Amino acid sequence: MTRRHATRRIFGPFNRVEGDLEVQVTVRDGRVTEARVNAPLFRGFETMLQGRDPRDALVYMPRVCGICSVAQSAAAAAALADAMGIEPTPNGRLAADLILACENLADHLTHFYLFFMPDFAREAYRSRPWFDEVRSRFRAGEGQALATVLPARAEWMHLTGILAGKWPHTLSIQPGGSTRPVTAAEKVRLQRIVARFRRFLETVLFTDRLERVAALETATALERWAETHGDSDFARFLRVSADLGLAGFGRAYDRFLSVGAYPQNSSRALFAAGVYVDGQVHPLDPAGITEDVSHAWMAVSQTPRHPFDGVTVPDVERPEAYSWCKAPRWRGMAMETGALARQMVDGHPLIRDLVRRDGGNVHSRVVARLLEFARVLPAMESWLAALNPAEPFCRPAAPLDEGEGVGLVEAARGSLGHWLRVRDGRVSNYQIIAPTTWNFSPRDGRGVPGPLEAALEGLEIGERGEHELRIHHVVRSFDPCMVCTVH
Repeated sequence: MTRRHATRRIFGPFNRVEGDLEVQVTVRDGRVTEARVNAPLFRGFETMLQGRDPRDALVYMPRVCGICSVAQSAAAAAALADAMGIEPTPNGRLAADLILACENLADHLTHFYLFFMPDFAREAYRSRPWFDEVRSRFRAGEGQALATVLPARAEWMHLTGILAGKWPHTLSIQPGGSTRPVTAAEKVRLQRIVARFRRFLETVLFTDRLERVAALETATALERWAETHGDSDFARFLRVSADLGLAGFGRAYDRFLSVGAYPQNSSRALFAAGVYVDGQVHPLDPAGITEDVSHAWMAVSQTPRHPFDGVTVPDVERPEAYSWCKAPRWRGMAMETGALARQMVDGHPLIRDLVRRDGGNVHSRVVARLLEFARVLPAMESWLAALNPAEPFCRPAAPLDEGEGVGLVEAARGSLGHWLRVRDGRVSNYQIIAPTTWNFSPRDGRGVPGPLEAALEGLEIGERGEHELRIHHVVRSFDPCMVCTVH
């Protein structure tokens, strides 16, 4: 049999993606043999803070992104709190977690209904048995689901309006907590907003109680659940996934990293921190995080650097570079982050079973994302109940003259870290590693591809590109936010 010559194809810019993204693939005999992911827009937020008052991070950093600005704000506040040596008040911690959880769930909702599912309404799938139903429900800009999803999302974001004053780019989250106290009457209003969002999830997305969805433990149990909840949008996705074999696409390294999400005190978080490597969960050692710039348009560093010592100096003349994205690694390994990583590290049995069967893939990433609705919303109800309007929401913080700190939070798309160093009252270095920086990183100095690049390699798209939509499904399964990537 004669082997065909390899061809190169470029996909991009992708629509329904926050920021610019370009994916170049090499194809031989209908399969992707190599992928290179390019984040083509440099923004320079790390360099903007050099020489500024460290408190300016609370104003600048939320503007890294317009859809996950709360996560950036929370990471900046956490880095400052670490450097200042202060802890938020109990009310302040609860309020900050509520604001972040509101944004994260809104992002999950947007991803599923507006970014991911519309791809299955394309003409390429007209012959599939589910096409008419999916097209009617999820077609971009026209699907029937929008009539309920968009109002539900808008009302849901009122929670952030009450707790933070505005969204995006709130200034309420501070090192000592939240500057926006909640009255007893506002607490009741917040509880009503959460109750209505629960009703939407239980009647539209799941057609079942959140607690029953969260209690699913195996892939087989999920399949049986879908058979009895066929009118739910979750079940619609599961039918599409089973028919197209989405569990067979997009497997990377099956190495997962989570910095832990929603800490209610210094020792307990809703989702645990850690790394999942070689089938085992290990403690997350932040000292093991480095960034490699071998294939980024950045000034050459001889060795990968820890973010405290990171340097962001553009160099567009480097011939071996192909992205503005640096290559984060944990102990030299490329790591996947996101909802799938959170649930793997935390040990949810359903997600562990899915990954045990087929690894991390398009199917398991979407299931993990939707599972978080069922796990996070009940927790938010308990956080609201614990708010005490009579107690302070913020602890004052003195100006910082010398110090360094790290702020680690889980955004919707995964682990986000801010590293801050202050000298003589001014920022001497500020470095960020965003979730999409982890997932969409270029190769490192050893030539090891980033997680998305690895997930695309081996993907069958057909000799004439008849299955090239699979590339879109794999890319979207990571829910990219490119403006965060090129901060």
